[in-house]
Amino acid sequence: MGNAARGQVMTVLGPVAPDALGLVLMHEHLLCDLTPLARRGAPEVEITLETAFDIAYRPGDAPGNHRLHDVGLAVREACALRAAGGGTLVEVTTAGIAPDPAGLAAIARASGLHIVMGAGFYTEAYLDAATLAQPMEALAEAIIAQGCGIIGEVGCSWPLTAFERRSLQAAAVAQGATGAAITVHPGRDPAAPHEILDVLDDAGADLARVVICHMDRTYPDVDGVIALARRGCVVEYDFFGIETSHYWFGVADLPNDWMRIRAIARLFDAGLGAQVAVSHDICTRSRLQAFGGHGYGHLMRNVIPLMRDRGFGDADIDLLFRETPTRLLTVRT
Repeated sequence: MGNAARGQVMTVLGPVAPDALGLVLMHEHLLCDLTPLARRGAPEVEITLETAFDIAYRPGDAPGNHRLHDVGLAVREACALRAAGGGTLVEVTTAGIAPDPAGLAAIARASGLHIVMGAGFYTEAYLDAATLAQPMEALAEAIIAQGCGIIGEVGCSWPLTAFERRSLQAAAVAQGATGAAITVHPGRDPAAPHEILDVLDDAGADLARVVICHMDRTYPDVDGVIALARRGCVVEYDFFGIETSHYWFGVADLPNDWMRIRAIARLFDAGLGAQVAVSHDICTRSRLQAFGGHGYGHLMRNVIPLMRDRGFGDADIDLLFRETPTRLLTVRT
């Protein structure tokens, strides 16, 4: 990342001033393909009024639902976010799940939304043999060469694979070279985020500029999240808008939105409010407004009012949606 970006935020259309971001979503997908490799190419299922609930309830069972590839549709959804008050979206699609830099640039131009693109590698199950064989140094060089505004989402499984360990180490090296923050998709076990932090710490990463995603499905109660945040990282509740008792990847007691708000309030009460990020992690068609879902503007339209109802003040909301994202996205000088 060139010196011109230091102290600024690198978007798909170039560097912008940190004070220009507005309200920020820290973890989203506009264009991606999270379909497992073995199922790609299957006939796509149409989402209709009759099928919308079942597809939203079991999103992994509907071929095509995890494929977001329509730039025109993404523009409309991004414009709806802008209309709801959003200013910036962090797009964390990495290698293995079909990143599309040119498509994202087109969406940013058409919508006026600032889009920050991630760099790096998703979980081993989505990557080809040539990528999996690369040494850590080559992975780091590939991340640095992308010149993106954030590193990740770095995909990790449970247990962590040898490739994913190298990928994390490469992210730490790239962070040192670029000044970018790191965002990590942890394995689905409460021990996984701690192992990830251990690997990153040993590799020289700045843990204050590391985001561990998916608190909603990783920890059954907030005590585990508080313990993780006390290690110095940022913890992210990024399933906002998912309000179902069924978790399609396994058994997990998913919270609904007011439960997420209550958990975040606990983190604020513990003095950890500056280490919390929020988002939706939209990666399926069934969550788009065009298909009856909540869309990218849900946090602005619906969740911020819920937060105010439950005692969050302007300064708290500003911290969640402006200050912490701005700190993380501003390229370190």
